[in-house]
Amino acid sequence: MSDGETARSAATGTAPERAAGAPALPQEALEIAAGYAFAGPALDLGALVWDGSCLPDAQIRVPLPMLNRHGLVAGATGTGKTKTLQLIAEQLSEQGVPVFLADVKGDVSGVAAPGEPGAKVGERAGEVGQEWTPGGCPAEFYALGGLGHGVPVRATVTSFGPVLLSKVLELNRTQEQSLGLIFHYADQKGLELVDLKDLRAVVAFLVSDEGRQELKGIGGLSTATAGVILRSLTAFEAQGMSPFFGEPEFDTGELTRTAPDGRGVVSVLELPAVQDKPRLFSTFLMWMLADLFHDLPEVGDAEKPKLVFFFDEAHLLFADASKAFLESITQTVRLIRSKGVGVFFVTQTPKDVPADVLAQLGNRVQHALRAFTPDDQKALKATVKTFPDSPYDLEEVLMGLGTGEAVVTVLSERGAPTPVAVTRLRAPRSLMGPLDAGALDRAVEESPAYGRYAQAVDRESAYEKLTAASAPSPASAPPPASAPAPKTEAPAGRSGGHDRPKAPKEEPSMVEQVVGSGMFTSLARSVGTQLGREITRSLFGTARRRR
Repeated sequence: MSDGETARSAATGTAPERAAGAPALPQEALEIAAGYAFAGPALDLGALVWDGSCLPDAQIRVPLPMLNRHGLVAGATGTGKTKTLQLIAEQLSEQGVPVFLADVKGDVSGVAAPGEPGAKVGERAGEVGQEWTPGGCPAEFYALGGLGHGVPVRATVTSFGPVLLSKVLELNRTQEQSLGLIFHYADQKGLELVDLKDLRAVVAFLVSDEGRQELKGIGGLSTATAGVILRSLTAFEAQGMSPFFGEPEFDTGELTRTAPDGRGVVSVLELPAVQDKPRLFSTFLMWMLADLFHDLPEVGDAEKPKLVFFFDEAHLLFADASKAFLESITQTVRLIRSKGVGVFFVTQTPKDVPADVLAQLGNRVQHALRAFTPDDQKALKATVKTFPDSPYDLEEVLMGLGTGEAVVTVLSERGAPTPVAVTRLRAPRSLMGPLDAGALDRAVEESPAYGRYAQAVDRESAYEKLTAASAPSPASAPPPASAPAPKTEAPAGRSGGHDRPKAPKEEPSMVEQVVGSGMFTSLARSVGTQLGREITRSLFGTARRRR
């Protein structure tokens, strides 16, 4: 008997290992279980449920190499989606695969601690044939802008880019294009946008008398549009958003680390402190994904993923998104698979995810749905249509699933969809609840990443350069090497922007002073200011410098 046949017979209960005297599985259950009998490494999801009975001999699994083919975890609130993420994350970590989890409600941090045995855990383990032992994962905790418990995660405005920022600011298509023009100008002139005040300074300059001419040849920036952008930025800052933008910028390469014992690190982004800002955190998650896409090399089909990224509250990313934005998401999801990254979108129904993106999600774990309204009923019917044909009445099944149960279909080792299986899921081995605040703070402060990212840095950037050029003062004046030459020594022409005749009619423009100054030349030699030569932008307009 071949290895594949042995694995298949063991999963379907026909192998000698099957307990003596145990009842034979129904033929339909045998056929479903055979579709999940994989010869290679796989994650154990749970046991097949057939005709109301849980069949521990029919194990439902997902092949490890197929985790980079993306997936969907969906279901109504309270149906067990979070525990499913935890179950998958801890098994990936054990297999040496790093994981990223967005913790919206604050109850995923327990993945770092061993679980607590109890009657419910024991009962579930017995039902699904699981040998349950407690165990935690190596974990890092992050927080957007340092708001909440976690190592601060920041991005510069320059790297965040105009497309994602437009979505956060809720700009329309015309305003988004104008913001793109502003970013283009800043990129070309070396005016790095580190934080929001830098962007405000550049926008204000480009509608000033001196700055208006700078964009005249490439379309210009209307005062009305600039006003909308500035008002949006003001409202954005008033909501406490400034801490998310700045330096040191988070290196998404941190997400692909493994622990010294070979297990994958589980990176948990703690979001409870910003859960009232859903558009912001969903867009920040997309920035992380776009940044990974930009930096990681091509690996093709690997034995296991380099990273599995769980994108929680996914419907927020797609709500009111432009066609171009959706096309960028689709292309990123399609191409990042070859870089070894698997993406799981987590939401309530497949209907929340656009069809072109949904078509890329080969692994599905669908928890229960509720149909209390006509719209709920439509969503239920639409969900059923996303699954392959099966012997189940899926409309009835999806409304009757209990907590910790789901309808599953994944990609087999050959890349073909497996049969639809109603599954009672295993219990996570880690703590099913949050760590206490003290333990979480200790874990954060002991992290090597804390020293790299904890302290915000406000270095010289576009705001300081434009301010210094327009209103020099003793505190902000450039160093002596860039100071204006005395009038008696000033030649008729200008040389490198150092010589500035005092006559107003010959005064260079503000940007000419900035770009041509010795201060700018010196700053351009430092790390992170050579944007004019090194900046590149990805599908989402995100920018990365060479590391």
